[in-house]
Amino acid sequence: MSQTEIDLNSVEHITADAIGAPGKRVFYLQGWKGEQIVTLILEKTQLQALVLGIEEFLREIKKKFPHLNQEPGDYLEEKMHITPPLDPLFRVGELHLGYHIEEDLVVLIAKEIHFEENEDTELSIVRYWCTRSQIYTLSLWIIELAARGRVTCPICGEQYNSLETHFCIKKNGRKH
Repeated sequence: MSQTEIDLNSVEHITADAIGAPGKRVFYLQGWKGEQIVTLILEKTQLQALVLGIEEFLREIKKKFPHLNQEPGDYLEEKMHITPPLDPLFRVGELHLGYHIEEDLVVLIAKEIHFEENEDTELSIVRYWCTRSQIYTLSLWIIELAARGRVTCPICGEQYNSLETHFCIKKNGRKH
């Protein structure tokens, strides 16, 4: 794949979504500006880590710039699902956050995963420029989205498989 660099400055909307049955879901990150829609694939754990990063990042911004207003983070679920086309540009390898003080915009930088052994491979990058409210809303939505996964065993904390059964280690491997 050839290297692509996209700056969505600034996005009209940014969201994440999962498609498929719990345990077999594919996770997406999507942002758009006008007619340009950029969709990427990532792992659930990357989304969960992103939430923690966003929370810490917004706390740091508030600490450094106490005069900034607190941004609301309300969302309507029907507006948070991704929209076609579902033609992901690439699979995400790295996520980074940055802040532009003068514009009061947060940038979510997604970098393509590196599969090649050739170290000189140029990786694709997408920058989603968002308001603090948009990125906070995204984090709240990701928390809800991740919680919709597989059910966990109340005894050992392990996830049930798609049949909603598992061999519980705390019950000596007995199925329940």
